[in-house]
Amino acid sequence: MGKLEGKIAVVTGGAKGIGAAVVKRFFEDGAAHIISLDIDRERAEATAKEIDPSGKIVAGMKCDVGSEAATAEVLGRVYDEYGRVDILVNDAGITRDAMFHKMKRDQWDSVLNVNLNSLYNTCRVVVPRMREQYYGKIVNVCSSSAWGNVGQTNYSASKGAVLGFTRSLAKESGGKNITVNCVAPAQIDTNMARAMPENIAAMAVKLTPLGRKGQPAEVASVISFLSSDDSSYVTGECIQVGGGFLMV
Repeated sequence: MGKLEGKIAVVTGGAKGIGAAVVKRFFEDGAAHIISLDIDRERAEATAKEIDPSGKIVAGMKCDVGSEAATAEVLGRVYDEYGRVDILVNDAGITRDAMFHKMKRDQWDSVLNVNLNSLYNTCRVVVPRMREQYYGKIVNVCSSSAWGNVGQTNYSASKGAVLGFTRSLAKESGGKNITVNCVAPAQIDTNMARAMPENIAAMAVKLTPLGRKGQPAEVASVISFLSSDDSSYVTGECIQVGGGFLMV
């Protein structure tokens, strides 16, 4: 019996990286249905088919989570088809790195829209229904950059806000048996991390006590814990998954 047996989960940014690892882990944990949302429809569908060739449990759907209207429409279809959402993982995120004095307004706006506004867009639909069903698990993907990083004022601002959003929503939702937590990965071996300049990535690994990059599956395992009833008395927390890179 999987620890997510019977649960219906939505994972944003589920086509690749940490999001895809979460979808795979939820599948292994026995979730009844996992809906993977991503702006890249083909990649989302391909990843879903790779994880679940039968197509009975994992579904990939196109969704621009930075758009309130698009997110509401897609999640409306999810509720029409599956009836409820027990678990929401907000993983969708982008970087548009630049030193602040060189940063363009569109670099700022696009990162804040995808990384932060998407949480409003998904939770605005899901939270009222979780309150009605008196159950819900929400896990937001933060970052070690929430504590500041050179060239990432936009990304750090968005992830710092994710932390505040998580704690506030946890306080509001606890009385309705909804837990809201976040994870803060550091150096994880994803396409986003591989885009970093080689010297900076090497320095980050050197500063990591475990001496290596983490794997998406290692983040997914923590998200699985926070999405299961094993974490029934954990809410408003931010668990760092960074090999000790940032200890606060």
